[in-house]
Amino acid sequence: MGNRYKVKKLEDIRSITVEVPGSKSITNRALLLAALSSQRCRLKGVLFSDDSRAFLECLVRLGFEVEENEQIKEVIIQGTGGRIPNPNAAINVRSAGTAARFLTVMLALAGGEYELTASPQMCRRPMQPLLDILKAAGVVFVFRGEEDHFPFFMKSDALSLQEVSVDTKISSQFASALLMSGVMLKEGLTVKMLGQRAEGAYIRMTLAMMRQFGIVTERVSDREGGGWRIPHTDAFGLKEYQVEPDVSGACYFYAMAPLLRTEVTVKNVHNDSLQGDIRFLEALQQMGCELEDREEGIRLSGKGLDGYPGLELSMKDFSDQTMTMAALSPFAKSPTLIREVGHIRYQETDRMAAILTELKRMGISCEEAPEEDGIRIYPGSVQETEVETYEDHRMAMAFTLIGLKTGKITIKDPGCCRKTFENYFELIDGLYVQA
Repeated sequence: MGNRYKVKKLEDIRSITVEVPGSKSITNRALLLAALSSQRCRLKGVLFSDDSRAFLECLVRLGFEVEENEQIKEVIIQGTGGRIPNPNAAINVRSAGTAARFLTVMLALAGGEYELTASPQMCRRPMQPLLDILKAAGVVFVFRGEEDHFPFFMKSDALSLQEVSVDTKISSQFASALLMSGVMLKEGLTVKMLGQRAEGAYIRMTLAMMRQFGIVTERVSDREGGGWRIPHTDAFGLKEYQVEPDVSGACYFYAMAPLLRTEVTVKNVHNDSLQGDIRFLEALQQMGCELEDREEGIRLSGKGLDGYPGLELSMKDFSDQTMTMAALSPFAKSPTLIREVGHIRYQETDRMAAILTELKRMGISCEEAPEEDGIRIYPGSVQETEVETYEDHRMAMAFTLIGLKTGKITIKDPGCCRKTFENYFELIDGLYVQA
């Protein structure tokens, strides 16, 4: 595949059936909860990718007993009940935002002295709101580079932390990290959430998984807003946990239904998924697709469509699919307005800027819509383009769709998909065989 992938036009494909890897979001939450628990937990359907391997490697360096079997997608972790076996470890979270935020909080609340490093990309990503909370609780940080960013040394002992307020505007991972590790504190922890994503999909996923693992969560509210009380829990955990398939990865294939007027089934994806990106399928239904949740997985059909409308919709609850919607937009019958996604500026790259830059390079008219905290994209004709991916797996995967429709797209640095979906382009190659 090399450092470029020329996307060939995919024509007359009657149906698509694929199996996607496990969810990164669920995998990395399950790894943390299993490590914090008091049980030996077998995780099934685990995603093995750059991000999850970084998380696993950190757990091993922290002294946790971890058994990995990539072939059958399983990991066994011996939980230690909130104790860090090696409280003087050096870990490297690489480019994994979940590992960066979740492990920083876990180590701060458990106590010890740690050296934390990361990839250059992760070193640019925001950490300050989370670090400010930990500093106020008594955690000492020594920054090795830019203030309030990775890499840093962290020392924690006898924290004073019973209640925190977290703004979810930049990243809901900050709140998820505090919710999951709050169970370790002897007095428990109240996490109050501010910002437009305080009730967001990733927060709901975190709380649902905590309950699955046996952690009690109590809703709290006052004039300032709502939040959750996490009482201290000594003994919780599961002997076995099944990780769902990655709905975010599945959405690239479901988007092919209206785009290529075909029928798509992704195995084992169902409407009752914990993942917020399942709502992207509602948007595809608004475009005219028909959905059927079958035993083998959801089947989405765009057969018989005579084009599809551009939508006006808020994607704050499934913003990882902003790029996917952007890839469908040039071929819609009317303009598309994606609202309430300003927070995607702070992810693997400034995704707002990346979308606008690459669409304009293709000759597609588009603009920021500041009053909607979003993007407006107009239908148009795509020119031959090499797409910059900005080390962002979702840019690579989503903009491949434009190539499948037109045959005019080359993806630069396709290997960046290793972050969450190592065999993405192998599955794309397989579509030409199915056609």
